[in-house]
Amino acid sequence: MPGTEARSHDSRPPLRGDRSGEPGVSPDARSPAAADSSDASRPTESDQPKLRITRGRALLVSALIVVAVVGLYLLIPKLAGLKQTWGQLRRGDPLWLALGAVLELLSIAGYATLFRTVFGRGVPRIDWRVSLEIPLAGIAAIRLVAAAGAGGVAVTAWALGGAGMTAPVIACRIVASLVVQYSVYLGALIVCGVGLWTGLFDGGGSFALTIVPAVFAAALVATILSLALMPRDVEQRLGRFADRPGAVGWMAKRLAKAPGALGSGVRTAIDLARQRRIGLLGAVAYWGFDIAVLGVCFHAFGTDVTPAVLVVCYFLGTLGSLLPLPGGIGGVEGGMIGAFVAFGVPAGTAVIAVLAYRAISFWLPTLPGIVGYLALRSTVNKWRAADRKRAGGQPARAQPADPVP
Repeated sequence: MPGTEARSHDSRPPLRGDRSGEPGVSPDARSPAAADSSDASRPTESDQPKLRITRGRALLVSALIVVAVVGLYLLIPKLAGLKQTWGQLRRGDPLWLALGAVLELLSIAGYATLFRTVFGRGVPRIDWRVSLEIPLAGIAAIRLVAAAGAGGVAVTAWALGGAGMTAPVIACRIVASLVVQYSVYLGALIVCGVGLWTGLFDGGGSFALTIVPAVFAAALVATILSLALMPRDVEQRLGRFADRPGAVGWMAKRLAKAPGALGSGVRTAIDLARQRRIGLLGAVAYWGFDIAVLGVCFHAFGTDVTPAVLVVCYFLGTLGSLLPLPGGIGGVEGGMIGAFVAFGVPAGTAVIAVLAYRAISFWLPTLPGIVGYLALRSTVNKWRAADRKRAGGQPARAQPADPVP
């Protein structure tokens, strides 16, 4: 029934949002009969994400990244009056830049903590090792797929299906994770934007740079919270229109599941917050440590930016990741540099600090991300092999390779 939670690892009250008969329970925690009965609701080969990180895709995107990096580190600095970018980068204090690298690792650890808190409930297979592998694999997918983070979501859904989650629960918990993660994003924009405009925080800033983003963020918060009021049977209601001819039936078939997943995900996020799950602070660590990397990079080159300005410019810059560019290269840098310049930071200082930040935040997690992706493929294949044996199928070596994203 809706709201039922597996109790093998968590004795706290069940969450209202999680859906399906045994949400999130791995076959390892069920009897073979129960595992077989749930196969219909688990992702199948045809349900798997169409994303595939192939050699050709990796080579193509790598070439695009190289071109983008050359443009960023050679062309943009010239436009800003910095003739030798690499020489300017070498002038940074190495100790502060090393601290930035440590802070970036802590940011990744924060996200892994959030992942474990949201996705690991009642799922024995989602342990701490897997809770690190999946985010790292998602990082690799985001780097190689220019789709505003869709590659990371696809890899996450594929791995969670292998862990034993049903499709409705995967959708629910992905939404819950995004709600928790981006509530910090939106909340920071509101607080810092209003604080800068009213003079509560130092840094100044125009109405367009402070209040407009704050109002937009507040509207998004209100919209997200309103999803919690969505009827639980909205999927069944929309399903009644699926058999109708024409555009109405076509739209109903494709949109029937989305409102239910959004509503259940928001309710799950709210319940997690009400239960005061300490792991939700991983979202604060994820954003906070990454923003701290940006601040450290400014300090490494002899400039300090007030915390509120740093936060607002950081979040305005990250909107550049929505552009169809590999890893957001170019969009994020341009957005951040433009925001800092608008707040009165000298263009040359903004360029060199942001490029140093991106050198750390983009490249440092990339190699571990590729390693995490390869490790996750092995992990998921082991899970699938164990499931086939439990179901009385052929040994793993006699089966075709499982589809991977």
